[in-house]
Amino acid sequence: MKKLNLFLGALITIFFISCEGPQGPAGFDGFDGAPGQDGADGINILGQVVDIEGTFTIDNDYSIFYEFPQSIEVFETDVVLVYMLWDVTEDGNGESVDIWRLMPQTRIIDQGLLQYNYDYTFFDVNIFLESDFDLATLPAGDTDNQVFRIAVLPAESTTGKLDTSNINSVMAHLGVSEESIQKVTLD
Repeated sequence: MKKLNLFLGALITIFFISCEGPQGPAGFDGFDGAPGQDGADGINILGQVVDIEGTFTIDNDYSIFYEFPQSIEVFETDVVLVYMLWDVTEDGNGESVDIWRLMPQTRIIDQGLLQYNYDYTFFDVNIFLESDFDLATLPAGDTDNQVFRIAVLPAESTTGKLDTSNINSVMAHLGVSEESIQKVTLD
């Protein structure tokens, strides 16, 4: 019985404590604070795209070397992608359409395996041929007047879901139009 009285007493106490009275008057609005310091500006993605044309020869050790000019600023954290002009086709209106492939690209040819590959620093790009056969046996179509598109992507711009295998997606992401691409022919 003592436990029942203790339980009922606690229940009644909780009931009276939890009751609320009438709503009190609304509080006063405070004064606006002083303006704060401006935040840092957002990231400005300034990617660069350049087309280079060159020929792989025994004299250049079957490599095409491109040093970035001062007009193209590349940082150590930037990503450099190289695309090879693989073919040209026509659209429904008879206009030519370039077909670009992200490197490296491997071809199986009569002589064996041929790979177009590249490496880069923030100073330059070196595009080179690798094979399991003598590169001197390659026909001119595989070595002469090859066109490559180099895209420099700031590190901040590569954090999302960017399809880097598609040069058009990369150019749209960087805000670069076909007409604004600098074209360079190397000796």
